Amino acid sequence: MTYTLGIDYGTLSARALLVDTRDGREIASAVFDYPHGVIDEVLPATGVRLPREWALQDPQDYLDALTSTIPAVIRASGVDPAQIVGLAIDFTASTPMPAIADGTPLCQVAGYQGEPHAYVKLWKHHAAQAQADRINAVARERGEKWLARYGGRYSSEWFFSKLLQIYDEAPLIYDAIDTFIEAGDWVIWRLSGVKTHNMCAAGYKMLVQDGDYPSRSFFAALALGFAVVIDQKVGREFAPLGARAGGLTSEWADALGLQPGIAVAVANIDAHVTAPAVKATDPGVMVMIMGTSTCHIMSSDRLQEVEGMCGVVDGGIVPGLYGYEAGQSGVGDIFAWFVDNAVPPAYHQAARDAGVGLHSYLESEAARQAPGEHGLIALDWFNGNRSTLVDTQLSGMIVGMTLATRAPDIYRALIEATAFGTREIIEAFEARGVPVNELVAAGGLPEKNALLRQIYADVTGRSFKMAGSSQAPALGSAMHAAVAAGVYPDIGAAAVVMGKVKDELVTPIPENQAIYDRLYADYKLLYDYFGRGSNDVMKRLKSASR
Repeated sequence: MTYTLGIDYGTLSARALLVDTRDGREIASAVFDYPHGVIDEVLPATGVRLPREWALQDPQDYLDALTSTIPAVIRASGVDPAQIVGLAIDFTASTPMPAIADGTPLCQVAGYQGEPHAYVKLWKHHAAQAQADRINAVARERGEKWLARYGGRYSSEWFFSKLLQIYDEAPLIYDAIDTFIEAGDWVIWRLSGVKTHNMCAAGYKMLVQDGDYPSRSFFAALALGFAVVIDQKVGREFAPLGARAGGLTSEWADALGLQPGIAVAVANIDAHVTAPAVKATDPGVMVMIMGTSTCHIMSSDRLQEVEGMCGVVDGGIVPGLYGYEAGQSGVGDIFAWFVDNAVPPAYHQAARDAGVGLHSYLESEAARQAPGEHGLIALDWFNGNRSTLVDTQLSGMIVGMTLATRAPDIYRALIEATAFGTREIIEAFEARGVPVNELVAAGGLPEKNALLRQIYADVTGRSFKMAGSSQAPALGSAMHAAVAAGVYPDIGAAAVVMGKVKDELVTPIPENQAIYDRLYADYKLLYDYFGRGSNDVMKRLKSASR
Protein backbone atom coordinates (compact mmCIF):
# COMPACT_ATOMS: atom_id res chain seq x y z
CA MET A 1 0.00 0.00 0.00
CA THR A 2 1.52 3.32 -1.08
CA TYR A 3 0.49 6.97 -1.00
CA THR A 4 1.59 10.16 -2.70
CA LEU A 5 1.24 13.85 -1.90
CA GLY A 6 0.02 16.51 -4.30
CA ILE A 7 0.48 20.17 -3.43
CA ASP A 8 -1.58 22.67 -5.40
CA TYR A 9 -0.21 26.21 -5.28
CA GLY A 10 -2.98 28.67 -6.10
CA THR A 11 -3.15 32.45 -6.22
CA LEU A 12 -4.04 32.96 -2.56
CA SER A 13 -3.34 29.64 -0.88
CA ALA A 14 -1.79 26.20 -1.19
CA ARG A 15 -3.47 22.85 -0.60
CA ALA A 16 -1.81 19.52 0.19
CA LEU A 17 -3.64 16.27 -0.56
CA LEU A 18 -2.66 12.73 0.42
CA VAL A 19 -3.86 10.13 -2.09
CA ASP A 20 -3.98 6.32 -2.16
CA THR A 21 -2.16 5.27 -5.33
CA ARG A 22 -4.30 2.14 -5.69
CA ASP A 23 -7.50 3.97 -6.57
CA GLY A 24 -7.06 7.75 -6.20
CA ARG A 25 -8.91 7.78 -2.89
CA GLU A 26 -8.32 11.10 -1.12
CA ILE A 27 -7.17 10.44 2.43
CA ALA A 28 -6.60 13.87 3.97
CA SER A 29 -5.98 17.48 2.97
CA ALA A 30 -4.92 20.77 4.48
CA VAL A 31 -4.91 24.37 3.28
CA PHE A 32 -2.49 27.22 3.97
CA ASP A 33 -3.46 30.82 3.20
CA TYR A 34 -0.46 32.87 2.14
CA PRO A 35 0.18 35.47 4.88
CA HIS A 36 1.32 38.03 2.29
CA GLY A 37 -1.36 37.11 -0.26
CA VAL A 38 -1.10 39.08 -3.48
CA ILE A 39 1.16 42.11 -3.04
CA ASP A 40 -0.41 44.62 -5.41
CA GLU A 41 -0.62 47.88 -3.48
CA VAL A 42 2.21 48.30 -0.95
CA LEU A 43 5.49 46.41 -0.56
CA PRO A 44 5.31 45.06 3.03
CA ALA A 45 9.04 45.41 3.70
CA THR A 46 9.13 49.16 3.09
CA GLY A 47 5.61 50.48 2.62
CA VAL A 48 6.53 51.62 -0.88
CA ARG A 49 3.41 51.93 -3.02
CA LEU A 50 3.43 49.79 -6.14
CA PRO A 51 2.35 51.08 -9.57
CA ARG A 52 -0.88 49.89 -11.17
CA GLU A 53 -0.92 46.45 -12.79
CA TRP A 54 1.70 45.04 -10.42
CA ALA A 55 1.12 41.71 -8.63
CA LEU A 56 3.93 40.25 -6.52
CA GLN A 57 4.30 37.47 -3.96
CA ASP A 58 6.69 36.55 -1.17
CA PRO A 59 8.38 33.18 -1.85
CA GLN A 60 8.61 32.41 1.85
CA ASP A 61 4.85 31.82 1.76
CA TYR A 62 5.44 28.88 -0.59
CA LEU A 63 7.87 27.16 1.78
CA ASP A 64 5.73 27.88 4.83
CA ALA A 65 2.83 26.23 3.00
CA LEU A 66 4.81 22.99 2.87
CA THR A 67 5.76 22.97 6.55
CA SER A 68 2.18 23.82 7.53
CA THR A 69 0.13 21.50 5.33
CA ILE A 70 2.16 18.32 4.90
CA PRO A 71 2.68 17.52 8.61
CA ALA A 72 -1.00 18.36 9.18
CA VAL A 73 -2.08 15.97 6.44
CA ILE A 74 0.09 13.18 7.84
CA ARG A 75 -1.34 13.69 11.33
CA ALA A 76 -4.92 13.75 10.09
CA SER A 77 -4.49 10.68 7.91
CA GLY A 78 -2.84 8.35 10.40
CA VAL A 79 -0.76 7.02 7.50
CA ASP A 80 2.75 5.79 8.22
CA PRO A 81 5.10 8.27 6.49
CA ALA A 82 7.14 5.28 5.30
CA GLN A 83 4.22 4.46 2.98
CA ILE A 84 4.41 7.86 1.26
CA VAL A 85 6.59 7.29 -1.79
CA GLY A 86 6.54 10.63 -3.58
CA LEU A 87 5.30 14.17 -3.83
CA ALA A 88 4.61 16.60 -6.65
CA ILE A 89 3.43 20.17 -6.98
CA ASP A 90 1.53 22.29 -9.43
CA PHE A 91 1.76 26.06 -9.62
CA THR A 92 0.20 29.13 -11.18
CA ALA A 93 2.07 30.31 -14.27
CA SER A 94 3.80 32.27 -15.38
CA THR A 95 4.92 33.13 -11.84
CA PRO A 96 8.70 33.62 -12.10
CA MET A 97 11.18 34.86 -9.53
CA PRO A 98 14.77 36.14 -9.40
CA ALA A 99 17.32 34.28 -7.27
CA ILE A 100 21.04 34.06 -6.68
CA ALA A 101 23.18 31.07 -7.60
CA ASP A 102 22.32 28.90 -4.58
CA GLY A 103 18.59 29.44 -5.09
CA THR A 104 18.10 32.09 -2.41
CA PRO A 105 15.34 34.45 -3.59
CA LEU A 106 16.77 37.86 -4.36
CA CYS A 107 14.14 39.51 -2.17
CA GLN A 108 15.64 37.64 0.81
CA VAL A 109 19.17 38.88 0.14
CA ALA A 110 20.34 41.80 2.30
CA GLY A 111 19.78 45.09 0.56
CA TYR A 112 17.06 43.86 -1.80
CA GLN A 113 14.04 43.50 0.50
CA GLY A 114 12.82 46.94 -0.52
CA GLU A 115 13.20 46.37 -4.27
CA PRO A 116 9.89 45.42 -5.94
CA HIS A 117 11.66 43.83 -8.90
CA ALA A 118 13.42 41.42 -6.52
CA TYR A 119 10.15 39.64 -5.69
CA VAL A 120 8.10 36.95 -7.39
CA LYS A 121 5.99 38.32 -10.22
CA LEU A 122 2.63 36.57 -9.95
CA TRP A 123 0.87 35.32 -13.08
CA LYS A 124 -1.48 38.32 -13.07
CA HIS A 125 1.30 40.90 -12.95
CA HIS A 126 0.38 42.90 -16.05
CA ALA A 127 2.92 45.71 -15.80
CA ALA A 128 5.13 44.19 -18.52
CA GLN A 129 2.78 44.96 -21.40
CA ALA A 130 5.29 47.26 -23.10
CA GLN A 131 7.85 44.47 -23.04
CA ALA A 132 5.32 41.95 -24.40
CA ASP A 133 4.52 44.38 -27.20
CA ARG A 134 8.22 44.59 -28.03
CA ILE A 135 8.61 40.82 -28.05
CA ASN A 136 5.68 40.50 -30.43
CA ALA A 137 6.80 43.32 -32.72
CA VAL A 138 10.34 41.97 -33.01
CA ALA A 139 9.07 38.42 -33.59
CA ARG A 140 6.75 39.61 -36.37
CA GLU A 141 9.46 41.71 -38.00
CA ARG A 142 11.86 38.75 -37.99
CA GLY A 143 9.24 36.25 -39.12
CA GLU A 144 9.77 34.05 -36.07
CA LYS A 145 7.81 30.87 -36.76
CA TRP A 146 7.30 30.07 -33.09
CA LEU A 147 5.00 33.09 -32.63
CA ALA A 148 2.15 31.25 -34.32
CA ARG A 149 2.39 28.57 -31.61
CA TYR A 150 1.20 31.25 -29.18
CA GLY A 151 -1.77 32.40 -31.19
CA GLY A 152 0.30 35.16 -32.77
CA ARG A 153 0.93 37.08 -29.57
CA TYR A 154 3.10 36.55 -26.50
CA SER A 155 1.48 37.73 -23.25
CA SER A 156 2.58 40.24 -20.65
CA GLU A 157 1.76 37.55 -18.09
CA TRP A 158 4.59 35.34 -19.28
CA PHE A 159 8.18 34.69 -18.37
CA PHE A 160 10.29 36.77 -20.76
CA SER A 161 7.97 39.79 -20.67
CA LYS A 162 8.58 39.97 -16.93
CA LEU A 163 12.32 39.40 -17.16
CA LEU A 164 12.64 42.01 -19.90
CA GLN A 165 10.75 44.45 -17.67
CA ILE A 166 13.42 43.99 -15.00
CA TYR A 167 16.13 44.50 -17.62
CA ASP A 168 14.51 47.75 -18.79
CA GLU A 169 13.43 49.23 -15.47
CA ALA A 170 15.91 47.93 -12.89
CA PRO A 171 19.29 47.15 -14.48
CA LEU A 172 21.01 46.80 -11.10
CA ILE A 173 18.46 44.18 -10.07
CA TYR A 174 18.88 42.42 -13.41
CA ASP A 175 22.65 42.30 -12.92
CA ALA A 176 22.18 40.79 -9.44
CA ILE A 177 20.05 37.90 -10.77
CA ASP A 178 21.89 34.61 -11.20
CA THR A 179 18.79 32.68 -12.17
CA PHE A 180 15.26 33.66 -13.15
CA ILE A 181 13.02 30.67 -12.56
CA GLU A 182 9.35 29.71 -12.41
CA ALA A 183 8.27 29.55 -8.78
CA GLY A 184 7.08 25.97 -9.19
CA ASP A 185 10.51 24.89 -10.41
CA TRP A 186 12.10 26.83 -7.56
CA VAL A 187 10.07 24.92 -4.95
CA ILE A 188 11.20 21.62 -6.50
CA TRP A 189 14.79 22.90 -6.43
CA ARG A 190 14.44 23.59 -2.71
CA LEU A 191 12.93 20.17 -1.98
CA SER A 192 15.28 18.05 -4.08
CA GLY A 193 18.41 20.13 -4.48
CA VAL A 194 18.05 19.75 -8.26
CA LYS A 195 17.28 22.69 -10.54
CA THR A 196 14.91 21.86 -13.40
CA HIS A 197 12.67 23.68 -15.86
CA ASN A 198 9.48 21.67 -16.30
CA MET A 199 8.56 21.25 -19.94
CA CYS A 200 5.02 22.47 -19.35
CA ALA A 201 6.03 25.97 -18.21
CA ALA A 202 9.00 25.93 -20.58
CA GLY A 203 6.76 25.29 -23.56
CA TYR A 204 3.78 27.46 -22.70
CA LYS A 205 5.44 30.40 -20.96
CA MET A 206 9.18 30.35 -21.78
CA LEU A 207 9.14 30.12 -25.60
CA VAL A 208 10.64 26.62 -25.72
CA GLN A 209 9.44 24.98 -28.93
CA ASP A 210 10.90 21.89 -30.58
CA GLY A 211 13.38 21.49 -27.74
CA ASP A 212 14.93 24.94 -27.44
CA TYR A 213 14.46 28.67 -27.01
CA PRO A 214 14.43 31.19 -29.85
CA SER A 215 17.82 32.13 -31.24
CA ARG A 216 20.36 34.32 -29.52
CA SER A 217 19.89 36.86 -32.32
CA PHE A 218 16.20 37.18 -31.43
CA PHE A 219 16.98 38.06 -27.83
CA ALA A 220 19.68 40.46 -29.01
CA ALA A 221 17.08 42.19 -31.17
CA LEU A 222 15.02 42.84 -28.03
CA ALA A 223 18.00 44.47 -26.30
CA LEU A 224 21.70 44.09 -26.94
CA GLY A 225 22.47 42.95 -23.39
CA PHE A 226 19.57 40.47 -23.55
CA ALA A 227 21.41 38.35 -26.10
CA VAL A 228 22.97 36.14 -23.42
CA VAL A 229 19.85 35.92 -21.24
CA ILE A 230 19.48 32.15 -21.60
CA ASP A 231 23.03 31.25 -20.63
CA GLN A 232 23.40 33.91 -17.95
CA LYS A 233 19.96 34.06 -16.33
CA VAL A 234 17.78 31.07 -17.27
CA GLY A 235 19.44 27.80 -18.34
CA ARG A 236 18.40 24.70 -20.22
CA GLU A 237 17.72 22.14 -17.49
CA PHE A 238 14.56 20.85 -19.17
CA ALA A 239 12.72 17.94 -17.57
CA PRO A 240 9.62 16.06 -18.82
CA LEU A 241 6.35 15.90 -16.90
CA GLY A 242 6.04 12.96 -14.54
CA ALA A 243 9.81 12.58 -14.29
CA ARG A 244 11.67 12.35 -11.01
CA ALA A 245 13.51 15.63 -10.44
CA GLY A 246 15.39 14.09 -7.53
CA GLY A 247 14.98 12.69 -4.06
CA LEU A 248 13.68 14.61 -1.05
CA THR A 249 16.63 16.08 0.84
CA SER A 250 17.28 15.04 4.43
CA GLU A 251 16.71 18.61 5.60
CA TRP A 252 13.28 18.80 4.02
CA ALA A 253 12.40 15.25 5.04
CA ASP A 254 12.96 16.25 8.68
CA ALA A 255 10.95 19.46 8.26
CA LEU A 256 7.99 17.68 6.65
CA GLY A 257 7.98 14.38 8.54
CA LEU A 258 8.70 12.32 5.42
CA GLN A 259 11.32 9.78 4.46
CA PRO A 260 14.47 11.20 2.83
CA GLY A 261 15.02 10.23 -0.80
CA ILE A 262 11.36 9.76 -1.77
CA ALA A 263 10.54 10.85 -5.31
CA VAL A 264 10.13 14.57 -5.93
CA ALA A 265 8.46 14.98 -9.30
CA VAL A 266 9.14 17.67 -11.87
CA ALA A 267 6.78 20.62 -11.34
CA ASN A 268 3.71 21.28 -13.48
CA ILE A 269 1.21 24.08 -14.13
CA ASP A 270 -2.00 23.97 -12.09
CA ALA A 271 -4.38 23.89 -15.06
CA HIS A 272 -2.43 21.34 -17.07
CA VAL A 273 -2.07 18.89 -14.20
CA THR A 274 -5.85 18.87 -13.85
CA ALA A 275 -6.49 17.16 -17.20
CA PRO A 276 -5.39 13.65 -16.19
CA ALA A 277 -7.12 14.11 -12.82
CA VAL A 278 -10.44 14.20 -14.71
CA LYS A 279 -9.42 11.46 -17.17
CA ALA A 280 -9.07 14.01 -20.02
CA THR A 281 -6.18 12.30 -21.75
CA ASP A 282 -7.84 11.67 -25.15
CA PRO A 283 -7.86 14.12 -28.08
CA GLY A 284 -10.66 16.69 -28.10
CA VAL A 285 -11.56 16.70 -24.39
CA MET A 286 -11.43 20.31 -23.18
CA VAL A 287 -11.12 20.90 -19.45
CA MET A 288 -12.35 24.22 -18.08
CA ILE A 289 -10.46 24.82 -14.83
CA MET A 290 -12.54 27.59 -13.28
CA GLY A 291 -11.37 29.66 -10.35
CA THR A 292 -10.11 33.24 -10.07
CA SER A 293 -9.41 32.84 -13.79
CA THR A 294 -10.24 30.02 -16.18
CA CYS A 295 -7.80 27.90 -18.15
CA HIS A 296 -9.02 25.84 -21.10
CA ILE A 297 -6.78 22.81 -21.54
CA MET A 298 -7.06 20.24 -24.33
CA SER A 299 -4.94 17.65 -26.10
CA SER A 300 -5.16 16.93 -29.82
CA ASP A 301 -3.53 14.69 -32.38
CA ARG A 302 -3.13 17.61 -34.78
CA LEU A 303 -0.99 20.75 -34.73
CA GLN A 304 -2.76 23.96 -35.74
CA GLU A 305 -2.39 27.68 -35.22
CA VAL A 306 -5.36 28.94 -33.19
CA GLU A 307 -6.06 32.63 -32.69
CA GLY A 308 -5.03 33.88 -29.29
CA MET A 309 -4.23 30.51 -27.78
CA CYS A 310 -1.76 30.59 -24.90
CA GLY A 311 0.37 27.95 -26.52
CA VAL A 312 0.55 24.53 -28.11
CA VAL A 313 3.27 22.16 -26.92
CA ASP A 314 4.11 18.66 -28.05
CA GLY A 315 3.51 16.52 -24.96
CA GLY A 316 2.61 19.61 -22.94
CA ILE A 317 -0.21 17.83 -21.11
CA VAL A 318 0.13 14.13 -21.88
CA PRO A 319 2.83 12.35 -23.89
CA GLY A 320 2.20 11.77 -27.58
CA LEU A 321 -0.36 14.54 -28.11
CA TYR A 322 -0.21 18.26 -28.72
CA GLY A 323 -1.37 20.12 -25.64
CA TYR A 324 -3.32 23.34 -26.19
CA GLU A 325 -3.92 26.08 -23.64
CA ALA A 326 -6.31 29.01 -23.79
CA GLY A 327 -7.96 30.96 -21.01
CA GLN A 328 -9.76 33.90 -19.49
CA SER A 329 -7.84 36.29 -17.23
CA GLY A 330 -10.76 36.96 -14.91
CA VAL A 331 -13.73 34.82 -13.92
CA GLY A 332 -14.10 34.26 -10.19
CA ASP A 333 -12.16 37.48 -9.68
CA ILE A 334 -14.89 39.35 -11.56
CA PHE A 335 -17.66 37.97 -9.36
CA ALA A 336 -15.59 38.72 -6.26
CA TRP A 337 -14.97 42.29 -7.44
CA PHE A 338 -18.68 42.87 -7.89
CA VAL A 339 -19.63 41.40 -4.51
CA ASP A 340 -16.88 43.29 -2.70
CA ASN A 341 -17.43 46.67 -4.31
CA ALA A 342 -20.82 47.11 -5.90
CA VAL A 343 -23.60 45.29 -4.01
CA PRO A 344 -25.94 47.52 -1.95
CA PRO A 345 -26.20 46.96 1.84
CA ALA A 346 -29.78 45.67 1.56
CA TYR A 347 -28.53 42.54 -0.20
CA HIS A 348 -25.88 41.95 2.44
CA GLN A 349 -28.58 42.09 5.10
CA ALA A 350 -30.91 39.84 3.09
CA ALA A 351 -28.12 37.26 2.78
CA ARG A 352 -27.48 37.38 6.53
CA ASP A 353 -31.20 37.00 7.23
CA ALA A 354 -31.29 33.97 4.93
CA GLY A 355 -28.23 32.49 6.60
CA VAL A 356 -26.22 32.23 3.36
CA GLY A 357 -23.23 33.93 1.83
CA LEU A 358 -23.69 36.90 -0.47
CA HIS A 359 -22.59 34.94 -3.56
CA SER A 360 -25.17 32.25 -2.80
CA TYR A 361 -27.89 34.82 -2.22
CA LEU A 362 -27.19 36.64 -5.48
CA GLU A 363 -27.07 33.31 -7.31
CA SER A 364 -30.50 32.33 -5.99
CA GLU A 365 -31.98 35.71 -6.91
CA ALA A 366 -30.40 35.69 -10.38
CA ALA A 367 -31.66 32.14 -10.98
CA ARG A 368 -35.24 33.42 -10.78
CA GLN A 369 -34.73 35.23 -14.09
CA ALA A 370 -35.16 33.90 -17.58
CA PRO A 371 -32.24 34.37 -20.00
CA GLY A 372 -32.26 37.91 -21.40
CA GLU A 373 -34.75 39.18 -18.83
CA HIS A 374 -32.32 41.66 -17.28
CA GLY A 375 -31.53 43.32 -20.63
CA LEU A 376 -27.76 43.39 -20.08
CA ILE A 377 -24.65 42.25 -21.93
CA ALA A 378 -21.20 42.45 -20.35
CA LEU A 379 -17.67 42.09 -21.68
CA ASP A 380 -15.65 39.90 -19.33
CA TRP A 381 -12.38 41.83 -19.59
CA PHE A 382 -12.14 43.19 -16.06
CA ASN A 383 -8.63 41.71 -15.87
CA GLY A 384 -7.86 42.07 -19.57
CA ASN A 385 -8.39 39.43 -22.24
CA ARG A 386 -6.15 36.37 -22.39
CA SER A 387 -7.84 34.51 -25.26
CA THR A 388 -8.53 35.18 -28.03
CA LEU A 389 -7.33 38.82 -28.08
CA VAL A 390 -4.33 38.51 -25.74
CA ASP A 391 -4.60 42.10 -24.56
CA THR A 392 -4.28 43.12 -20.92
CA GLN A 393 -5.13 46.74 -21.79
CA LEU A 394 -8.79 45.89 -22.40
CA SER A 395 -11.30 46.45 -19.61
CA GLY A 396 -14.77 45.40 -18.58
CA MET A 397 -18.08 46.76 -19.83
CA ILE A 398 -21.78 46.36 -19.05
CA VAL A 399 -24.29 47.53 -21.65
CA GLY A 400 -28.01 48.03 -21.09
CA MET A 401 -28.19 49.28 -17.51
CA THR A 402 -31.19 51.40 -16.49
CA LEU A 403 -32.53 52.82 -13.24
CA ALA A 404 -34.34 49.51 -12.82
CA THR A 405 -31.14 47.40 -12.96
CA ARG A 406 -30.53 45.49 -9.73
CA ALA A 407 -27.54 43.68 -8.25
CA PRO A 408 -28.77 40.15 -9.19
CA ASP A 409 -29.17 41.34 -12.81
CA ILE A 410 -25.52 42.41 -12.98
CA TYR A 411 -24.36 39.27 -11.18
CA ARG A 412 -26.11 37.09 -13.76
CA ALA A 413 -24.83 39.21 -16.66
CA LEU A 414 -21.25 38.79 -15.43
CA ILE A 415 -21.65 35.00 -15.28
CA GLU A 416 -23.11 35.04 -18.79
CA ALA A 417 -20.20 37.18 -20.04
CA THR A 418 -17.65 34.65 -18.83
CA ALA A 419 -19.65 31.88 -20.51
CA PHE A 420 -19.70 33.87 -23.76
CA GLY A 421 -15.92 34.20 -23.44
CA THR A 422 -15.58 30.45 -23.17
CA ARG A 423 -17.77 29.96 -26.23
CA GLU A 424 -15.52 32.36 -28.17
CA ILE A 425 -12.52 30.20 -27.26
CA ILE A 426 -14.24 26.95 -28.27
CA GLU A 427 -15.27 28.43 -31.61
CA ALA A 428 -11.73 29.70 -32.25
CA PHE A 429 -10.39 26.15 -31.90
CA GLU A 430 -13.01 24.61 -34.14
CA ALA A 431 -12.59 27.34 -36.77
CA ARG A 432 -8.99 26.16 -37.14
CA GLY A 433 -9.89 22.49 -37.43
CA VAL A 434 -9.16 21.48 -33.83
CA PRO A 435 -12.38 19.76 -32.72
CA VAL A 436 -13.71 20.11 -29.18
CA ASN A 437 -15.56 16.84 -28.65
CA GLU A 438 -16.22 16.95 -24.91
CA LEU A 439 -16.18 19.42 -22.05
CA VAL A 440 -15.27 18.80 -18.41
CA ALA A 441 -15.59 21.48 -15.72
CA ALA A 442 -13.29 21.57 -12.71
CA GLY A 443 -12.64 23.97 -9.87
CA GLY A 444 -14.58 25.63 -7.09
CA LEU A 445 -16.87 27.76 -9.25
CA PRO A 446 -18.78 25.00 -11.08
CA GLU A 447 -18.69 22.87 -7.95
CA LYS A 448 -20.50 25.53 -5.87
CA ASN A 449 -22.64 27.46 -8.35
CA ALA A 450 -25.52 25.61 -10.02
CA LEU A 451 -26.62 28.71 -11.95
CA LEU A 452 -23.15 29.07 -13.45
CA ARG A 453 -23.15 25.42 -14.51
CA GLN A 454 -26.47 25.75 -16.32
CA ILE A 455 -25.55 29.05 -17.99
CA TYR A 456 -22.33 27.54 -19.36
CA ALA A 457 -24.24 24.60 -20.80
CA ASP A 458 -26.88 26.88 -22.31
CA VAL A 459 -24.40 29.40 -23.75
CA THR A 460 -22.03 26.83 -25.27
CA GLY A 461 -24.86 24.54 -26.34
CA ARG A 462 -22.89 21.60 -24.97
CA SER A 463 -23.34 19.10 -22.22
CA PHE A 464 -20.40 18.68 -19.89
CA LYS A 465 -19.16 16.50 -17.09
CA MET A 466 -17.88 17.60 -13.70
CA ALA A 467 -14.60 16.76 -12.02
CA GLY A 468 -14.93 13.93 -9.54
CA SER A 469 -12.73 15.73 -7.06
CA SER A 470 -13.07 19.22 -5.63
CA GLN A 471 -9.27 19.20 -5.42
CA ALA A 472 -8.49 18.12 -8.97
CA PRO A 473 -5.16 19.98 -9.36
CA ALA A 474 -3.80 18.51 -6.13
CA LEU A 475 -5.05 15.08 -7.22
CA GLY A 476 -3.35 15.52 -10.59
CA SER A 477 -0.11 16.38 -8.85
CA ALA A 478 -0.39 13.30 -6.63
CA MET A 479 -0.85 11.25 -9.81
CA HIS A 480 2.33 12.69 -11.30
CA ALA A 481 4.09 11.87 -8.04
CA ALA A 482 2.94 8.26 -8.48
CA VAL A 483 4.50 8.23 -11.95
CA ALA A 484 7.74 9.75 -10.66
CA ALA A 485 7.84 7.13 -7.91
CA GLY A 486 7.43 4.30 -10.43
CA VAL A 487 3.98 3.22 -9.27
CA TYR A 488 2.64 3.78 -12.81
CA PRO A 489 4.59 3.82 -16.08
CA ASP A 490 3.04 7.06 -17.35
CA ILE A 491 0.33 9.59 -16.58
CA GLY A 492 -2.16 7.91 -18.91
CA ALA A 493 -1.97 4.71 -16.87
CA ALA A 494 -2.31 6.68 -13.64
CA ALA A 495 -5.36 8.52 -15.00
CA VAL A 496 -7.21 5.27 -15.69
CA VAL A 497 -6.93 4.21 -12.06
CA MET A 498 -6.69 7.45 -10.08
CA GLY A 499 -8.61 10.00 -12.21
CA LYS A 500 -12.22 10.92 -11.37
CA VAL A 501 -15.27 12.38 -13.08
CA LYS A 502 -18.85 12.50 -11.81
CA ASP A 503 -21.57 10.48 -13.48
CA GLU A 504 -23.95 13.45 -13.73
CA LEU A 505 -24.10 15.47 -16.93
CA VAL A 506 -24.97 19.17 -17.13
CA THR A 507 -27.09 19.59 -20.27
CA PRO A 508 -28.33 22.70 -22.11
CA ILE A 509 -31.98 23.69 -22.02
CA PRO A 510 -33.03 24.19 -25.69
CA GLU A 511 -35.18 27.29 -25.16
CA ASN A 512 -32.42 28.95 -23.10
CA GLN A 513 -29.86 28.01 -25.71
CA ALA A 514 -31.87 29.73 -28.46
CA ILE A 515 -31.99 32.98 -26.48
CA TYR A 516 -28.29 32.84 -25.68
CA ASP A 517 -27.47 32.28 -29.34
CA ARG A 518 -29.04 35.69 -30.06
CA LEU A 519 -27.33 37.36 -27.11
CA TYR A 520 -24.00 35.85 -28.09
CA ALA A 521 -24.29 37.50 -31.50
CA ASP A 522 -24.54 40.87 -29.74
CA TYR A 523 -21.64 39.94 -27.46
CA LYS A 524 -19.56 39.19 -30.55
CA LEU A 525 -20.37 42.61 -32.04
CA LEU A 526 -19.12 44.30 -28.87
CA TYR A 527 -16.19 41.87 -28.63
CA ASP A 528 -14.93 42.72 -32.10
CA TYR A 529 -15.71 46.44 -31.93
CA PHE A 530 -13.88 47.12 -28.67
CA GLY A 531 -11.36 44.29 -28.87
CA ARG A 532 -10.02 44.46 -32.44
CA GLY A 533 -9.15 48.14 -32.78
CA SER A 534 -12.33 49.73 -34.10
CA ASN A 535 -12.63 51.67 -30.84
CA ASP A 536 -9.66 51.87 -28.44
CA VAL A 537 -11.51 53.88 -25.80
CA MET A 538 -10.79 51.22 -23.15
CA LYS A 539 -7.04 51.60 -23.66
CA ARG A 540 -7.24 55.40 -23.64
CA LEU A 541 -9.22 55.41 -20.41
CA LYS A 542 -6.89 52.90 -18.78
CA SER A 543 -3.85 54.92 -19.79
CA ALA A 544 -5.37 58.14 -18.48
CA SER A 545 -6.20 56.58 -15.10
CA ARG A 546 -2.57 55.77 -14.22
